[in-house]
Amino acid sequence: MNGKTEIRFATAQDIPIILDFIKKLAEYEKMSDEVVATEELLNEWIFQKQKAEVIFALENGKEVGFALFFHNFSTFLGKAGIYLEDLFVLSEYRGRGHGKALLSRLAEIACERGCGRLEWSCLDWNKPSIDFYLSLGASPMDDWTVYRVTGEKLIQLSQL
Repeated sequence: MNGKTEIRFATAQDIPIILDFIKKLAEYEKMSDEVVATEELLNEWIFQKQKAEVIFALENGKEVGFALFFHNFSTFLGKAGIYLEDLFVLSEYRGRGHGKALLSRLAEIACERGCGRLEWSCLDWNKPSIDFYLSLGASPMDDWTVYRVTGEKLIQLSQL
């Protein structure tokens, strides 16, 4: 981690900050119309049901970046991993090591918890992030395609 970035876990009191980061990330990814998360939903799923965790990068006490993650499982490794759902640093704070500090802390958490891997997805057009991830030693999974079922299709599948 760099010398000026502090990392801390989010608490339920941080829900408005988490939602704000989610909205800013969606805006950056040109997907704002897809955000249906609310403070109530985030409280339920992150803090009550404990299905995800959030860490913040802080500069001078201000939250300037966040990472939302959860555990997955590798049958081949026979152990859990960490899946990074979202990582976002406010544009005016990029290039200062905050993204690297967040990923470094996630790797540290994975190691502390005995996880076998840390993984995430990245939009194909997001060249700055791809270059950043490659510079940290991450490898793209060229032989894999992510599939998703949501909304009405998810309901239909559940009724087969």
